[in-house]
Amino acid sequence: MSAKEKLPPVTTATPGTHSQMAREAWRIFGIMAEFVEATERLAPIRPAVSIFGSARTKPDDPYYEKAEKIARLLSDSGFSVISGGGPGIMEAANKGAYFGSSPSVGLNIQLPMEQHGNPYQDISQTFHHFFARKYMFVKCASAYVVMPGGFGTLDELMEALTLIQTGKSRPIPVILVHSPFWKGLVDWFRERLVAEKMVNPEDLDLIQVLDSPEDVVEAIFKHYEHRGFEPLPGEHELMLNL
Repeated sequence: MSAKEKLPPVTTATPGTHSQMAREAWRIFGIMAEFVEATERLAPIRPAVSIFGSARTKPDDPYYEKAEKIARLLSDSGFSVISGGGPGIMEAANKGAYFGSSPSVGLNIQLPMEQHGNPYQDISQTFHHFFARKYMFVKCASAYVVMPGGFGTLDELMEALTLIQTGKSRPIPVILVHSPFWKGLVDWFRERLVAEKMVNPEDLDLIQVLDSPEDVVEAIFKHYEHRGFEPLPGEHELMLNL
């Protein structure tokens, strides 16, 4: 059976299909507008570091305190700090940067169970679509700092690693903070993914696991010690095709 035979003709579609197709087509313009607005609004914030972690972390949690300190050190070192704009680690990251020397940026997302934005944002940009938001996390970042978190945090981590591994994004530091939390995952990468040749051994070099806020900042500066933070000409062209 050919592909043409497998697909039903549009004329036999159920009632309302044409209207639904038209709505989906017009949504493209909304997506384009979201990309354009975010790109223009976030253009001045570089260099920047994206910080990820659990929305469920409470202000008295050591993870929260460490994220806040990392963000403050980065902000005072000249980096804008980008978070998802919500509670938990996102709030800690924004809070640290907000009271620092550089902008605190929140990339908020509209969810069915609405995520409330934290109050520590110099720049707050709201997205309807996860993919547009995730694009801006990567496009704007000179480094990724990943605190303990759940599925959303892992999603951001894996996307960053995939983009760098496949050459779709420029190489940037990807730093996992708090080695006891990440040990099991990194061991699994080595014992399963590398051992079964799902990834190359050198792919694990894309990840650094650190514990102290000072070491996180030092690792980012070390990565860029022989070059600027801005993308090189070839990297800039690469990011245009992200």
